Amino acid sequence: MDDLTGFQRDLLYVIAGADQPSGQEVKDEVEKYYNSEINHGRLYPNLDTLVNKELVEKGQLDRRTNYYAISDRGLEQIEQRREWEQQYID
Repeated sequence: MDDLTGFQRDLLYVIAGADQPSGQEVKDEVEKYYNSEINHGRLYPNLDTLVNKELVEKGQLDRRTNYYAISDRGLEQIEQRREWEQQYID
């Protein structure tokens, strides 16, 4: 996970906390956190990066809508990150 941007990590966490969200649902959640609009040109290439790194799986809900799901590798990466963070918080 050390090669991900902060934005990509945030996308990963949102996907991990949802049940197969669509790209629009991920966008909505991230916009709430950032308190600003995220354009499609930023969102979808970063989601594709997570898919290419095998941290997220992508599927189709219908012809126009994809869903995203955290992969086992993605969950492992989140757990490792949280362990690393915890050593500095305690």
